[in-house]
Amino acid sequence: MKMLQKVGLVFIASVFGASTLCADAINTGGAKSDVNPIAIGMFLAFVLATLFITYLSNKKSQSASGFYTAGGNITGAQNGIAIAGDYMSAASFLGITALVFMNGFDGLIYSIGFLVGWPIILFLIAEKFRNLGKFTFADITAYRLQAKPIRVISAVSALSVIVFYLIAQMVGAGQLIQVLFGLPYGVAVVLVGILMICYVVFGGMHATTWVQIIKAILLLAGTSFMAIMVLYLTKFDLTYYFSQAISHHPKGEAIMAPGTFLPDTISAVSLGLALMFGTAGLPHILMRFFTVKDAKEARKSVFYATGLIGYFYILTFIIGFGAIALLYGNPEFTNPDGSYSGVANMVAISLAEVLGGNVFLGFISAVAFATILAVVSGLAISGAGAISHDLFVNVCKDGKCDPKLEMRVTKGATIFLGVLAIALGFLFEKQNIAFMVGLAFAIAASVNFPILLLSIYWKNLTTKGAFWGGLLGLVVVLTLVVLSPSIWVKSFGFEAAIFPYDHPAIFTMPLTFIAIFIISKLDNSKRAQIDRDGFRAQDFRAQSGIGVSEAVAH
Repeated sequence: MKMLQKVGLVFIASVFGASTLCADAINTGGAKSDVNPIAIGMFLAFVLATLFITYLSNKKSQSASGFYTAGGNITGAQNGIAIAGDYMSAASFLGITALVFMNGFDGLIYSIGFLVGWPIILFLIAEKFRNLGKFTFADITAYRLQAKPIRVISAVSALSVIVFYLIAQMVGAGQLIQVLFGLPYGVAVVLVGILMICYVVFGGMHATTWVQIIKAILLLAGTSFMAIMVLYLTKFDLTYYFSQAISHHPKGEAIMAPGTFLPDTISAVSLGLALMFGTAGLPHILMRFFTVKDAKEARKSVFYATGLIGYFYILTFIIGFGAIALLYGNPEFTNPDGSYSGVANMVAISLAEVLGGNVFLGFISAVAFATILAVVSGLAISGAGAISHDLFVNVCKDGKCDPKLEMRVTKGATIFLGVLAIALGFLFEKQNIAFMVGLAFAIAASVNFPILLLSIYWKNLTTKGAFWGGLLGLVVVLTLVVLSPSIWVKSFGFEAAIFPYDHPAIFTMPLTFIAIFIISKLDNSKRAQIDRDGFRAQDFRAQSGIGVSEAVAH
């Protein structure tokens, strides 16, 4: 074990030129301290570098186009890496590792579900989305439908997804800094909120894109090293690897079978549906397709993103079971009864210390924090776009608004979202961060995805159908989420949940599709005929991309 730590430390030191720090960590045996100066140094270096990028990006984010989409000047490869950086969130790295560590194979449903949504985006959405939209998800749904009601339901649904996603990132950030810096949880949450506001208000999408690219590269490098070192320690022998995990885990062989995390079929199928189809309804991910110049670059973005994300989730599988093999049974990380003594969401951080001592612990901690900053920045831009572009400009101002006023509202919305994220981080401190993201995916799958898919492909969709069907789906999914065991019992403290399942997508997604279909079919109004007649022009634009550049320019 000590020799492995030394190998890891020498490797990291050679990459970062930190030979003195490496020697110090080796001499101390990689002992954990309350405050890790290496991690603090790396974290500060990342923050300073990204703030410098934000400063350089400030002039490019003064217009709405520059702020929301970086002027459409991001290449497909750059955007693909940025999408991966945006998507590989704290829930992916910290949360999935923790779920695998606690439950074994059952925790991998998140890895699989998060990944398989990308072919849906590639083949059904990416190209048409880029050809039809301008700044936000609501631009697509309002293309041929009546703008005001559709933008209202789209923006409210998008904000609901963003809020739950923000909760996961803020909880992860608070727990990470609590372990890493010895600072109180509340201080950590406030710090993340302030940095998020700075990135978005002053740098817009251009700064956010480069923060996400840097973060993606660092995260993939760090997790690749962790996976290689785990396999090296277990002799690159999968039989030995799994036998070690089984022998060390308190649940024994049960971790290799289903049922330890999701006890029934309905929960498993419901979560799978949410993760698969929710990916295609995430507003902060879909918004990234507007940062490239055309549909070809949008497809290229998905190609790069899918490859990087798939590779990353393979690594979470290795790291999760590696944590079982190396942390359980280690007296530094387990209680006398054999249970894990640390914070479950921080398992990946503890494993980094075992594999590479304080230097690698510092690097992975800084990368994990960079992950959170990159994701919350993307969420903030998307949320600000929903509030400013959709609700204020196109609903309150009928699409006629002074550009300077729009930018002031956008930046004010960003500050509001930052404050809201801080407050929610306090309220949901005890929740598993992967689970909270699962709730965001349930809303995206139940509302955003049905409206988006039908608006692009079904000519009989009407404004009433999309609005009332979407509203019904949103109300039901939010109600069931609040009444579920994880919110009603764990967060609010009631004795029993009113709705028995944590994941409602299996009920709410079909409900939304059926409601939209029935209401649209029964709608014989004049507006409905306009909606149906507009499909041919919309489909031509979606297929050809003709008129995209003129629409974006205006």
